[in-house]
Amino acid sequence: MGTPLHVRGRGLPDGEPVEWWIAEGVLSAEPVAGAETVFDGGWILPGLVDAHCHVGLGAHGPVELDEAAAQAETERDAGALLLRDAGSPTDTRSFDDRADLPRIIRAGRHLARPKRYTRGFAAELDDPWELPDAVAEQARWGDGWVKLVGDWIDRDTGDLAPLWSDDVLVAAIDAAHANGARVTAHVFSEDALPGLITAGIDCIEHGTGLTEDTIDLMVEHGTALVPTLINIENFPGIAEGAHRYPAYQKHMRALYETCSARIGAAHEAGVPIFAGTDAGSAVAHGRIAEEVDALKGIGMSPTDALGAACWNAREWLRRPGLSHGAPADLVCHTEDPRSGAAVLSDPALVILRGVVY
Repeated sequence: MGTPLHVRGRGLPDGEPVEWWIAEGVLSAEPVAGAETVFDGGWILPGLVDAHCHVGLGAHGPVELDEAAAQAETERDAGALLLRDAGSPTDTRSFDDRADLPRIIRAGRHLARPKRYTRGFAAELDDPWELPDAVAEQARWGDGWVKLVGDWIDRDTGDLAPLWSDDVLVAAIDAAHANGARVTAHVFSEDALPGLITAGIDCIEHGTGLTEDTIDLMVEHGTALVPTLINIENFPGIAEGAHRYPAYQKHMRALYETCSARIGAAHEAGVPIFAGTDAGSAVAHGRIAEEVDALKGIGMSPTDALGAACWNAREWLRRPGLSHGAPADLVCHTEDPRSGAAVLSDPALVILRGVVY
């Protein structure tokens, strides 16, 4: 794979000096003869993680593979080298054969009820009791995750409401776990959370409806949270466009106004929080640095906020960080990457599978 590489700087979270050699796409803590020093004197991190994005999804549903590849390239150039694709109608598994694209952990397709999610995004189930089998199918198809739509607007009531009964959720989440997959769910409102958490769901996406009781449930069950804070900024616009549903409008505005306090309370209580942008429909790709800044705004320290998009997220997703023998996926910064999105979003060097970008 060409000339071995050498990088030297400081690591995080401890800030201690680090030095790595790269040969055949793999990290070595031991010197490699003939290595070329490509970075010396800055900060060296594992590749960033966007734990909630959608490669292959656009504003109106599936996109062509060339557009999906461009989305992934944008993430790579921003230093996001590990993506948890939280539901996409486009089959991007062929990207695994492309060494120039980030590694993707796929959750398969969103699973929803008819007319209870954005048109074209989800696999829609006529009978709610189809969910356990559908979950098992997506678990076998994907990369260790399954994505449910936990709530969405119910046009009969004119407000957000759960899609699934508690007994269906227990059977579905058990089916996913039996097939070696973890489960996450899109949830905006309050009402869907207790059933999902007590059924054993592994993660909640958005979580704008968290309450003291459901935060306590998440702590008890070890449920993770990916709040997608930069996407929550779209709530006022979503509400503005829903003129036919005044109750929904009011609810979405209230969720927006209380989001920071609710997510901050979850962090304070010890809920594991990870960074995800929700890129792919209403959010552009390549914005993970802005999500890290937003996590600081709910009370996370600069180091913890960055860890939520880096070393801690990799551990949660069961993917390696920087260690001897690990894949050489890393980003290098001349300035402290904890200092803000302007620095974090502009790495001096991106190395993916041992290749410099």
